[in-house]
Amino acid sequence: MLMQTRTQIALSLSVAALLVAVPLRAQQASQPAADNDIRIGNVMPYTGPLAAFGTIGRAEAAYFDMVNARGGINGRKIRFVSVDDSSNPKAAMEQTRDLVEKQNVLLMFGSFGTPSNLAVRNYLNEKNVPQLFVASGDEEWARPKTYPWTMGWQPSFRAEGRIYANYIQVAYPDRKIAVLWQNDQFGRDLFRGLQEGLGDTAGRIVADLAFDASETRIEKQLGILKDSGAEILVFDGAPAIAARAIRVVAAMDWHPVFILDNASASIATALQPAGLQNSLGVISTSFLKDAGDASWRDDPHIKAWSDFMDQYFPDGGKDDINAMFGYAAADTLHQVLRQCGDDFSRENIMRQAASLKNYQSPIALPGIVINTGPKDFRPIKQMRLVQFDGNAWQPIGDVIESAFTAVREDN
Repeated sequence: MLMQTRTQIALSLSVAALLVAVPLRAQQASQPAADNDIRIGNVMPYTGPLAAFGTIGRAEAAYFDMVNARGGINGRKIRFVSVDDSSNPKAAMEQTRDLVEKQNVLLMFGSFGTPSNLAVRNYLNEKNVPQLFVASGDEEWARPKTYPWTMGWQPSFRAEGRIYANYIQVAYPDRKIAVLWQNDQFGRDLFRGLQEGLGDTAGRIVADLAFDASETRIEKQLGILKDSGAEILVFDGAPAIAARAIRVVAAMDWHPVFILDNASASIATALQPAGLQNSLGVISTSFLKDAGDASWRDDPHIKAWSDFMDQYFPDGGKDDINAMFGYAAADTLHQVLRQCGDDFSRENIMRQAASLKNYQSPIALPGIVINTGPKDFRPIKQMRLVQFDGNAWQPIGDVIESAFTAVREDN
């Protein structure tokens, strides 16, 4: 049976939860910063194997274009300088140094990827430059005592893995599990969370294989996982390889419960390339609304999103979750900068970033709010499970937050 009764799963999940250098449209910054500029740096993989995530930076650039068109922030215009590192940590370090020391950015915002952000974290903290809302779900971005200038934004990969474990325990308690994961910190963290969430039943994972982010063919790995007898496949990797995995599984006439990581839960960049029929029944997590979901058609914030895309990012896909991610992250920074008043010192920017109280992004799912504090550098701590019905993501159960570890002074 493709889907279990939603009411049964919702009730069961409630119990389980308790258990547990290419600038884009961004402005060039070759001239000195003006007094009325807020100069923001950003590093993205516009080229290379993770180039699909470059849409995040393009959406952020478009968002700040919109803010500037509406008068900026407290009379100041945003100069967003976004450059390419091809997901290369060495290039990220070189680009970040250039942005800070030559381009004179006030802060770094939303740069993508765990390795690249780890490469520049010490440098930015030594320089007292805010490294805000890192586009990575690693837990390293929530260590305010050791790294007071670095803050993440999205839920952690490890917590996402725990959510999948909770779901599997409730919905498929007796099925064998296989895991295909990207061989980097991103993949390891989610796999670790899955194992932790399964606890004493982690032995149900009968096979797991890793692949490099640069790989384009995973048929051999999927064949081995199929032969393991697994009835559940947890996939953790980038959208392009996720699309291939979904296609290959369908072509192999293998029909496991397919669980897909949130980072690849994009209709535009993963499910459509895989084939919508092949993607039917895929399960993932979400914390943002999906513009392709008919249930949000009359939502005023999704209408505003559609208008934004038409005017400021017409080449982007309205159903691309990476574009929505960039928009929502930029909106959160916008709120921080509004809270700064007339004090745009780096110290006050960090103070305001650590003072977000029940802030809800306009395209966040209902019930998912942003809270931070001096000892809480984890803005988003909630997600919900979703399943693809062939056209849109449909919710399974309620918002889940108990899978997230308690906030400590340092992590």
